[in-house]
Amino acid sequence: MTQGAGQGPETERTATLRDFRVPAYVHETGPYVRSIHPGDVVPPAEEAYPEGYTPTQRDLPVINRGDTLQVPVEPAPAAPAPQPASGPGPLYVVGDVHGYLDELLAALREQGLIDASGQWCAGTARLWFLGDFTDRGPDGIGVIDLVMRLSAEAAAAGGYCKALMGNHELLLLGAKRFGDTPVNSGAGTATFQAAWLLNGGQKTDMDRLQDHHLQWMARLDAVEEVDGYLLLHSDTTAYLDYGDSIEAVNDTVRETLTRNDADEVWDLFRKFTKRFSFRDEGGADAVRSLLDTYGGARVVHGHSPIPYLLGEVGSEDGEENTGPVVEGPHIYADGLAIAMDGGVTMAGKLLVQQLPLEI
Repeated sequence: MTQGAGQGPETERTATLRDFRVPAYVHETGPYVRSIHPGDVVPPAEEAYPEGYTPTQRDLPVINRGDTLQVPVEPAPAAPAPQPASGPGPLYVVGDVHGYLDELLAALREQGLIDASGQWCAGTARLWFLGDFTDRGPDGIGVIDLVMRLSAEAAAAGGYCKALMGNHELLLLGAKRFGDTPVNSGAGTATFQAAWLLNGGQKTDMDRLQDHHLQWMARLDAVEEVDGYLLLHSDTTAYLDYGDSIEAVNDTVRETLTRNDADEVWDLFRKFTKRFSFRDEGGADAVRSLLDTYGGARVVHGHSPIPYLLGEVGSEDGEENTGPVVEGPHIYADGLAIAMDGGVTMAGKLLVQQLPLEI
């Protein structure tokens, strides 16, 4: 987490659930009710954060908005995705899903990528998910199953559906593999299991997690370049620590996971959890450092919710606020960065966007 106002050095101890308070809200979405779970905790005021984020606390604060009700609306039938006369089909990107399967299905159908039965109907279209399929929402495993199925259906139709690795894939892999094994967090003792719970881990996801889900997540690429767009999950320059080419970064990440060393995987997770590198002064130069190294003309990322990038979230002190309003991707850093996390976990919008996106 980027240090906020009034935050000091983190205490040198392991956080437990007793150290946190729970916000009084229940988030309903469709037929699901997201009950209070350990991922919805907020550090008490006396708890502090390090200047350099290490994920031994919840990654983003909960927005105290009172009860939030989302009423599902059946989308109107969408026309199939437009198909070019020749060559590859249109390119689409999807922001963070975080287990919100119903919202994902509605957004994909609205763009004409799936039909009313949830089957791929976009022919040669190309679809990229930017990572973070699980945690916080009600059905992360259902989301992964959908993406895996659409990958096969799209390939059979001459298109493709592919996915990048997000920090929550690393978190879930770590929680499953290492559990309560202590790791060197840089801020005292930590475990993947505790970090997973504090950042929205769902017991139902863990209970349904199977070997083929783990194998799929462990093989995901971290970075790709498509049509001049550098696709990655996190708005951080930490990718540069893992190689000077896209192939090198992806190989290094996979090799790190293959070695199965808890401290190495934790360091990978910690670095890919950093955020806001492109937001403030010097942000455009940070983007250029990635583009100069890996290619592409613009970066497209998820990870940091657009309301946080815009500074349009309320405080946690009970102040009245209407919540985030996100209509589409956020273009910033001198037009070089496109943010795709609409904040579905905070009653925002799950974004599916066709590229190119005009400035």
